[in-house]
Amino acid sequence: MVKIARWNDDGGTQSGFVDGHNCYALPAGRTVNSLLEAGLAEALALAGKTIGSAAPVPLADVQLIAPLAPATIRDFVAFEEHVEGVRKSIDGVAGVVPEWYEAPTFYFTNPHTVTGTGEVVGIPAGCDDLDFETEVAAVVGRVPGSDGGNLTAEKAHQHIFGYTVLNDWSARDLQRREMKVSLGPCKGKDFANTLGPWIVTADEFEDLHDAEGFLPISMAVEVNGEAIGQDLLSNMGWPFAELVAYASQDSLVKPGDVLGSGTCGRGCLAELRGRNGSKTPPPLKTGDVVRMTVEGIGTIENTVGPRREAATRVPARTRPRNRVASAAASGA
Repeated sequence: MVKIARWNDDGGTQSGFVDGHNCYALPAGRTVNSLLEAGLAEALALAGKTIGSAAPVPLADVQLIAPLAPATIRDFVAFEEHVEGVRKSIDGVAGVVPEWYEAPTFYFTNPHTVTGTGEVVGIPAGCDDLDFETEVAAVVGRVPGSDGGNLTAEKAHQHIFGYTVLNDWSARDLQRREMKVSLGPCKGKDFANTLGPWIVTADEFEDLHDAEGFLPISMAVEVNGEAIGQDLLSNMGWPFAELVAYASQDSLVKPGDVLGSGTCGRGCLAELRGRNGSKTPPPLKTGDVVRMTVEGIGTIENTVGPRREAATRVPARTRPRNRVASAAASGA
């Protein structure tokens, strides 16, 4: 199994491969993102050379960080069960809106606030309802001769370089306010996403796909050692190849792009509250430990930090609806 990672060791950041209990750094000047630019075949060849020649560093002696610096992050909402539960949590209505079935839906989130396993994730200012979302993410790599635009599902499958675990941290109270404006989410989501612990290359999963292209691998989440939810990635409404293809329509997917599956069934607190009909389980609090494990990929774990105490909301000023500027306003 080829696992591609980044880690901090002896005051510096390294990129390379994890094999067994050791890390093997890439040659100078190479990074995870340069592997994505080179494509999967070249990355696999370099893995064999690097693991056979680089000095091993014990995995236990390093701190893993997010396995790449994403170019973009698109996060889909591809699990019907999750949509059903969250809708009931928000407005008490059962079922899924018909529009969900018509095509995949995603939003862009913040590539600059990505964290790695082991990091402390603070509660954002104004949030009293912190949640997690248990996901798998596909990482895009280069395919020779393709610009990444208007891909078929078959071609899009070739652009999937590998997979990693994604925790889409969510400030539910901020998110609810934002989405009443029929836009967003924005500040309810962009404060943190955790990726890790590494990227497992796509070739490791080729024999696991079912006839429709889905991956029947287990996804599970626990808080403070207590199991919260479990699902199969194959319960997505669309396989990853179709999500990548859809993202590329009249657009582009490029090396370093990350595409999240969306939350699996029973993979977050908000969905479970909708099913329970009450605010149980409660929101995350400082000191809670969230642990997500995906079969064939690995485990990420983060501790919830303190809330940043600050006032960040700025109310709109009441304005007239004049169509012509007054003389005073125009400086005349």
